Amino acid sequence: MTQAAPIQPRTHEAEQPMRQPNSAIPIEILLVEDSPDDAALTIDALQEGRVCNNITLIEDGVSALAFLRREERYAQAPRPDLILLDLNLPRKSGREVLAEIKQDPALRRIPVVIMTGSDDEKDILSAYDLHVNCYVTKPVDLDQFIGVVKSIKHFWFQIVKLPAA
Repeated sequence: MTQAAPIQPRTHEAEQPMRQPNSAIPIEILLVEDSPDDAALTIDALQEGRVCNNITLIEDGVSALAFLRREERYAQAPRPDLILLDLNLPRKSGREVLAEIKQDPALRRIPVVIMTGSDDEKDILSAYDLHVNCYVTKPVDLDQFIGVVKSIKHFWFQIVKLPAA
């Protein structure tokens, strides 16, 4: 499974402002996660509440970059308003994906939240050195995990003012 939401044609990315929660346009979230269990929990937590959003699930780093760059089968992919990125991914690590996102002028303004099981200080420093917007360690407890995901959603779509694309 590479997508959890249907891809619909969009206008050129320069014409697309970041979506806000009071907008009729759904918020686009790209979830890059290879664990089916973590992906399912995250999607369930993100779909709860009043904020309308579309979630696209990508399971590896190479496909995530192809999606973001609208390459090949992802030519009509929506531009995400937020990227939730795991560090430990197949084919290309989350660190590599983050580095490429933040080096690309067309992508660097998209907020990236690292959601990973690692609380290693080297991983945290490395992510911030690569300009991650925030780093979250996934709690082991199910209720805490769901609470963290809901907090991320609340923060990025109800508190933070996002720039136009």
